[in-house]
Amino acid sequence: MHTANQILDKINAYISGLSLIHAPEGLYTPIDYVLSMGGKRIRPVLMLMAYNLYKDDVSAALAPATGIEMYHNYTLLHDDLMDRADMRRGKKTVHKVWNDNTAILSGDAMLVLAYQYVAEAPLSSLKEMLDLFSVTALEICEGQQYDVDFEQRDDVAEQDYLEMIRLKTAVLLAASLKMGAIQGGASGQDADLLYDFGINIGLAFQLKDDFLDVYGDPAIFGKNIGGDILCNKKTYMMIKTMELANGQQKAELNKWMQTQTFNPEEKISAVIEIYNEVGIKELCENKMREYYNSAMRSLDKVSVEKETKNELINLVHELMYREN
Repeated sequence: MHTANQILDKINAYISGLSLIHAPEGLYTPIDYVLSMGGKRIRPVLMLMAYNLYKDDVSAALAPATGIEMYHNYTLLHDDLMDRADMRRGKKTVHKVWNDNTAILSGDAMLVLAYQYVAEAPLSSLKEMLDLFSVTALEICEGQQYDVDFEQRDDVAEQDYLEMIRLKTAVLLAASLKMGAIQGGASGQDADLLYDFGINIGLAFQLKDDFLDVYGDPAIFGKNIGGDILCNKKTYMMIKTMELANGQQKAELNKWMQTQTFNPEEKISAVIEIYNEVGIKELCENKMREYYNSAMRSLDKVSVEKETKNELINLVHELMYREN
């Protein structure tokens, strides 16, 4: 079995070897720029780790795994444009280096390229792979639309938020694992179990991101905490706190969410104080643990030797208990 780091090295080497820049350079240079930013590449790593449960040589699945990474980065490129974000992985975003039109068009090209790379899967699994990829891509659009809609809503419930992050984040992790299993020749039952594993891990990971934005150590987290609080993002913690807060606490939260001019540190401190009063830290940790345990139960049922799953278990454990 390959370790996650060994697989990441293979993916990085494969992507570095791609000849992406050609005429018109204005279309392809931003794509190369985005992919050169690196990152954890967790989705293609998960795809190849799932594939590696059934087959030893992962090189045959590198092209479809690159398609998944290409697709993920396409969504980030468009998300950055929609959010008017200035930075991504410590570098300026595409619409800041170039312009909005470039971000749209180069993103569109990345989507097409993603399909081309996924389509390099073996003919025996090609239709199943493309069908799953297409359904997943549409679900991610649905999740993004829910996220946009939530900005204008004051009635977002816990289940609304969990469904949004399932669509926006978890389904791509799940599809990556299932696509790896399909290429590896797994049984339909194993492929479905790995998909369920991915959904639950995806939900746990997103809750972890929300959690670190509030309770992370800035020195380890790599950025200041409280970004979600400052932009009134309706995270699991904010939604759950509004549900559990008493009248005075709700009034205080609403005051901070409606105030246009404020001291950032003061707002973050005030909101976190209310979070602490209702015990949201423990509630969020329990919810993450619930999804993590569900994921592990699904993985446990996958019909390969437990030792074969150890690298995947180690990776997920590391991500689950990360501090950045």
